[in-house]
Amino acid sequence: MVNLTIRNIPNDIINKIKVLSQINKRSMNSEILLLLETGIHKKLKAGNEKRQISKNTQINIWKKLSGLWKDDRNTDQIINDIYSNRTSGRDFTL
Repeated sequence: MVNLTIRNIPNDIINKIKVLSQINKRSMNSEILLLLETGIHKKLKAGNEKRQISKNTQINIWKKLSGLWKDDRNTDQIINDIYSNRTSGRDFTL
């Protein structure tokens, strides 16, 4: 087993974990492990479902990313590099 240190946990989170551990008659360590396991399980399960975000959220994400990519090449060089590195793909028959 691995030991893990988590810093800067907000007091309200620690207090909630304390309450849960007392209600469930578990140590704080056991309660945290259970919360992690449950949260990871839910996250993995949710990952299998299609997640959708609003159009405005997607636009805002792209706007924040826009212009952040640093490259010494000009646009034509980038396009040429993309085309020259493409593969023909896999073989298939119809």
